[in-house]
Amino acid sequence: MAIIEVSNVKKSFGNVDVLKNITFTVDKSEVVAVIGPSGSGKSTMLRSLIHLEHVNDGSICVQGDYLVKDGIYANSQDIKQITSKMGMVFQHFNLFPHLTVKENLELAPRYVKKGSKEEISKKSRELLEKVGLSTKADVYPARLSGGQKQRVAIARALMMNPDIILFDEPTSALDPELTGEVLQVIKQLAEEHMTMIVVTHEMGFAKEVANKIMFVDNGEILESGKPEQIFTNPQFDRTRAFINTVL
Repeated sequence: MAIIEVSNVKKSFGNVDVLKNITFTVDKSEVVAVIGPSGSGKSTMLRSLIHLEHVNDGSICVQGDYLVKDGIYANSQDIKQITSKMGMVFQHFNLFPHLTVKENLELAPRYVKKGSKEEISKKSRELLEKVGLSTKADVYPARLSGGQKQRVAIARALMMNPDIILFDEPTSALDPELTGEVLQVIKQLAEEHMTMIVVTHEMGFAKEVANKIMFVDNGEILESGKPEQIFTNPQFDRTRAFINTVL
């Protein structure tokens, strides 16, 4: 059953068409890896789902509720309710430098009163343990490695109990040796059947973990299918050329 339905979404910056008739669905518990060259619209597509970008036309439906329908957005209260179903992990972590790791995790749930102080504190401890950072609760982000910061960012996204997590190139700001520890956490979430869309340049990870690959080029989803089909028997020369350069 589709948990996200995107239909004919268009987005332009001035005269530049960044997204052209983007249409896809994501089923519950599915892991979708979005691949393609830099500047092809992958991040804009992802950010549109959580209303960090305003689309010009098309529809985005999340769990049966329309964020935008035929270019007309829901009211602000409904937008807030729809986007609260999703968590997002950014390329550059976006942690608050003046807050400890634990405070970074607990800020949003306390602000929206998602449980008592004790419940929120207990959950942050559990999630830090889950991402292998239970000893870093009182440390400030400046004292963490890039891989540790990204794992904190994943834990922070999980604090709000999202049904869907969006990852925007979660390892591209990391040194190669730190990439593995972050991908391991995402892999663990996949095993727990979390619905995820991951924009990534890590082809080995996409091949191993994703149920579906979407190849985006020049603002369009050129090809979509199971990993074995996209990586071994792509339908388009453009897909084949891209895969040959990255594998």
